[in-house]
Amino acid sequence: MSKLNIRLLMHAAAASSLIFAIPSFTVPAIADSQVRMVRLSEVQGDVQVDRNTGQGYEKAFLNLPITRGVKLRTRNEGRAEVEFEDGSTLRVTPNTLIEFPQLSLRDSGAKVSTVHLQEGTAYLNFAGAKDDEFALTFAHEKLTLAHSAHLRIEMADVTATLAVFSGDAQIAGDSGTIAVSKNHTATFDLTDDDRHTLAKDLEPDPFDAWDKEQNQYHEVYASNSSSSYSPYAYGTSDLNYYGSFSNYPGYGSVWQPYFAGAGWDPFMNGAWAYAPGFGYGWVSAYPWGWTPYHSGNWVYLPTGAWGWQPGGSFIGWNAPRIINSPTHYALPQPPSSGQGTVIVNRGPLPIQTGRSFNKMEITKNSAGLGIPRGGVKNLSQLSSTVQQQGFATAKVHSAPIGVGGWHGGYYAPGQMGGWQSGSVASASPIGHSSAGHSGGGHH
Repeated sequence: MSKLNIRLLMHAAAASSLIFAIPSFTVPAIADSQVRMVRLSEVQGDVQVDRNTGQGYEKAFLNLPITRGVKLRTRNEGRAEVEFEDGSTLRVTPNTLIEFPQLSLRDSGAKVSTVHLQEGTAYLNFAGAKDDEFALTFAHEKLTLAHSAHLRIEMADVTATLAVFSGDAQIAGDSGTIAVSKNHTATFDLTDDDRHTLAKDLEPDPFDAWDKEQNQYHEVYASNSSSSYSPYAYGTSDLNYYGSFSNYPGYGSVWQPYFAGAGWDPFMNGAWAYAPGFGYGWVSAYPWGWTPYHSGNWVYLPTGAWGWQPGGSFIGWNAPRIINSPTHYALPQPPSSGQGTVIVNRGPLPIQTGRSFNKMEITKNSAGLGIPRGGVKNLSQLSSTVQQQGFATAKVHSAPIGVGGWHGGYYAPGQMGGWQSGSVASASPIGHSSAGHSGGGHH
């Protein structure tokens, strides 16, 4: 997959700048660890996650890190996308269960990923990063990829079907090793030692269009340039769609989300979530909120608005530094104990309107919250209108139920792309006490 064309124009912050680090979490940073995390980059409808904490399945939410041992399942109408460091994507359709038995890093730096499809349908668009190893297992078969490929795997009661849209795949199993090339389908009989048949055709699936639509989104909002602001490619398409870069003297190239002004800060909407081996970390509720919370710096600009400076290495579960914060600015505080999720909702939420709920009212400082990927055109122009008038009404194009907080034909306050206020234990928003912010979203 192509990478975003963002040139690094980092400059050192002014000597008088105040630099703060997010407080240490319950588990020390593991810079030399061989453990990796990847991104839950899309949540639509009923999606659940078992984070390997002993709590069983919980409601999944956008930007939750996926680590080794995690299980992800979708129910009726549920869909999800997982994005890997090189921009590879794995998408699952309703009534699918996948596991991540291996997400590790070799001493050489090569990434090793193994995904197990237990039931349902998964689409894999593998970017084919050099030296990385990717395997997808199903039934008694193991599919390995060394080069870029786009494919679909369906697990039914008595058969498993692999369709290769582009590239090729090697599959090893009880019945031997086979190669499946572009525009070919392999079908495995699960009742007969996974014996397979090959066919030179591709049977269509109802979710092929959704997979294609998501692929096109990533392609449109990325470029063929090899330059990048980060060691990794994931999250870059969302940055291009939901915001833009500007050059600020003394700070260099700074990214800012649309629909965010002087009253917005980067930690208005999100959650403290626990991950085994990592402890508590901040998970942003914003649809673009992955890379800016795992690398670089958030800086308070002379204009009175916040922006994100790219640069530096990927810092994993730890949040980025805060530079030049205003007087009396209070940093977000992680819980001191437990293994749950604490949701913080302080920013404005969009409101769904229209007879067929195909419009949404976007307000100032919502920072893209609730806007489906590619669902609203000309965000830059619309953002200017919102800054001038305080709000604007936009038409939403092709927004599936559950996307970006849309649920069952209405927008539910407290539900932001899979976020659910009912799971809140307590909340301590930035610069406020916990009183009045526990248990519910912002209305």
